[in-house]
Formats: sequence, C-alpha cells, structure tokens
Amino acid sequence: MSDTAYEQDGRHAADHAYRLIRDEILSGRRAGGEWLREGELADSIGVSRTPVREALRRLTAEGLLIYERHRGVQVKSWDIADLDEIFSLRMVLEPWGCSLAAERATVDVELLEDLACRMDALVVNGQPTDLDELTDLNNRFHRAILEGSGNNRLASVLASVVQLPIVWRTFAHYRPEALKRSLAHHHELIAALRAGDADWAQSVMCSHIKSAWHSIREQSRP
Repeated sequence: MSDTAYEQDGRHAADHAYRLIRDEILSGRRAGGEWLREGELADSIGVSRTPVREALRRLTAEGLLIYERHRGVQVKSWDIADLDEIFSLRMVLEPWGCSLAAERATVDVELLEDLACRMDALVVNGQPTDLDELTDLNNRFHRAILEGSGNNRLASVLASVVQLPIVWRTFAHYRPEALKRSLAHHHELIAALRAGDADWAQSVMCSHIKSAWHSIREQSRP
C-alpha cells in the first residue's frame, strides 16, 4: 500500500472515531465528568489508538472534552450558567439569521415542510417516539434556515454553539405542552418564510428559542 493510501486510511479511521465518540457525547451516552481511555475506545470502535488520539484532540479543541496532563481527557460538564450563555447567543443570532433567510427567500420551504411534518409524526400524546430521529430532524430544520441566511459565518458559529449535550437533545427536556408549542412554531416559521416577512420570521424564531431555553432551564435545575 502506498504512503498516500495509508494516510487516507488513517484519516478515515480518525474521522470514523471522531463521529462515533462525538455522537456518544452529544447523545448523553458519555456523561459529563466521565474519563475517556484511548485503549478502551480503540477496542470498542475497532481501530488503533492513533486515530482515537486524533479524534480526542479534535473534540478537545471543540470544547466537548477537557484535557488534564497526566490524567487524560474527560467529558466536559455543563451547568445552568453555560446554558444561559449559549441561549443568550442563540437569542441574538438565530432570529437575525431567520430574518435574513426570509429576506433572501432562497430557503427550500418544501424541505422545511417535510421536516416539520415528519417531526409531528414522531410525537404521540405529547411524547417523542424516537428522540434521536426527532433531534436529527429538528437540527436539520434549523440548519436549513441558517444556510438560507446567506451568512456562512453565522451558520458556522451557531453550529458550534448548539452542538453541546445539554442543547443537542432539547426535546428530552420538554413537557408535552412545550413540545406541542415547539412543533407549532416550526409551521409558523415556514409560513413567515414563505411570505418573505422578515419581522414575522424573526419574532417567531425569538419565541421558539426562548421557549426552548425555559424548558431546558426548568428541567436542568438541581
């Protein structure tokens, strides 16, 4: 095998390890404060320690892990103060991005409609039947709106902000009435974007984010 082929295999293995470990952290399967061991991760993923080491470096740089000399890496814990900082940023940036998307009128509203309806179908009697699928659809919904803003830096900044365990699985913290309200917001956002009404879109997104903020805050109190 050529040197180039070895490098490509190494990058593939590192990317694979990165995605798996990251998903475990974001899903909550790796709890805050948990120590991660290279050997154990390598065995569970089925790769050598080298790609695992590279994956852990990337996740540490993204703020999902904390490195301590002579001890290793630990899953970062998040508290109410972190939550307030994150949602304060979202409250400023995401409604603005939504208003930009409404003004540009380039968002695929049919895609948003499909995502919203699929989310509706995953909720029965106020409870999600598949939390992971609902979370994925919701993230795709928000990402599509931000991509429609035309501001690539905005989308990048918000992606790094929301990819934290306490925010990623927002629906896990919702009471039935809050979940119903959140799903209704999606359809109103679609209506505002279809109408090209920037003020309406911004207002609905502001309410949407604030509602999520209060739902998580309420469930995250000690």
